[in-house]
Amino acid sequence: MGSNLSELLEPIAAWFRSLGTPEPIVHWGHPVMMGIVVLVMGSYTAYAGWQSRLNLDAEVADKNRADHRKLAPLMFLFIALGYTGGVLSLVMQKQPILESNHFWTGTAAIGLLTVNSLLALTGFGGDKKELFRTIHAYVGASIMLLLLVHGVFGLELGLSI
Repeated sequence: MGSNLSELLEPIAAWFRSLGTPEPIVHWGHPVMMGIVVLVMGSYTAYAGWQSRLNLDAEVADKNRADHRKLAPLMFLFIALGYTGGVLSLVMQKQPILESNHFWTGTAAIGLLTVNSLLALTGFGGDKKELFRTIHAYVGASIMLLLLVHGVFGLELGLSI
């Protein structure tokens, strides 16, 4: 299945290869950019989300909730684009796609981000808002931990190729 996916993406990868992008950028561009998204944007988004729940000052909680609502969709978008870029980077480097822990943790992170986004987009379950907001908070924290593990697997992958 991985080789079929690679074959499907090869024309796109070949086009990007034809641009003459230096190998270090092809090899390390994805991890650098995604590291920034996860460590900077992701950690602040998670912090703002938790502060909106935990801060006793209503004004501060509201500001954090607003920050979380603005940043979370952008973070999701950047991570989804980064996921696509990471897969394409592997194809450009003629590496297998589906064989690394990095690929599978990234796939799990996208899946969990989608679930968490749907929880928020549906209004947190109507009459059970507090329950679904709590689930959203803990799933979000778990996603951040998963993304840190994902980064470790990515570093291992990057050093092995």
